[in-house]
Amino acid sequence: MHEKIKQKFYLDSEIFISGNREIIIENCKRIEEYNEVFIRLVSGGLHINIWGDSLKAYDFRTDSLVIRGKISRIELEN
Repeated sequence: MHEKIKQKFYLDSEIFISGNREIIIENCKRIEEYNEVFIRLVSGGLHINIWGDSLKAYDFRTDSLVIRGKISRIELEN
């Protein structure tokens, strides 16, 4: 039942990766750390860590985020 409620209200994260140059993260709640080589954010129930070079975050739409740059690593934590 709990999973059905989460799915109905879109509380899960959706991540779209385009090569190593762009990531779209839906349901992004907040950015905890942000610089040109590391971005840490909260999306759904996950902490998402992104490493790379020349990283920049762009507003995509409400509760979503586009990250562009040379992405070298992505890590998901509960």
